[in-house]
Amino acid sequence: MNPEPGEFLSMLTPDEVAALRAAGRPRRWERGSTVMSEGDTSDWVLVLTEGRVKVSSHTSSGTEVVLAVRGPGALLGEMCAIDGSPRSATVTSLEPIAGVVIRDFPAFLQTHGRVAVLLMRLITGRLRDADRKRVEYGAFDTTGRVATRLLELADRYGEKTNGGVRVALPLSQDELAGWTGASREAVSKALRTLRDRGLIETGRRRVVIHDLEGLRKRAR
Repeated sequence: MNPEPGEFLSMLTPDEVAALRAAGRPRRWERGSTVMSEGDTSDWVLVLTEGRVKVSSHTSSGTEVVLAVRGPGALLGEMCAIDGSPRSATVTSLEPIAGVVIRDFPAFLQTHGRVAVLLMRLITGRLRDADRKRVEYGAFDTTGRVATRLLELADRYGEKTNGGVRVALPLSQDELAGWTGASREAVSKALRTLRDRGLIETGRRRVVIHDLEGLRKRAR
């Protein structure tokens, strides 16, 4: 499967991708598997080649907060491998996934300087995205945040159809709630509001966006 634009693998040359694969070993996980656990200390990273995962953390009260959804080409676990600190999030497969597990990632970066620079750009981009989401949580209502997340999924995974853009949702409503910083009830109400306005149509694990521009306006 081709890496998603903007993900780690998409930034590398074919020779760098080959070197990365040669430095690791392939591995697969079934849907619902815990790939990495928050608080663990380990020295390996995963380059995702197939499927999607959610990256999440839990509050002191046990509420799950979804930090990101990653797809093919994503690099996972790099911060722990670089600084030796415990993992800051849990990675769970949303569908069957495959990837390349690489141990001693810092050694790989030391011999591939350009890749190290690209990794710095990638981490900087994620920090900017985290800052943007914090602004959203303070400035947008729940419906606006749900609309923003749907637009992000549509941009990354949407398929054009006669009725609009179809998105196969990898997340349950509980997980979507965790990604928007809202309760499941609030997310359900937000989806109903977007449906009533004719912007979207929902089904089991899918959303069809009928009016992309209208959804963008609601997101803002």
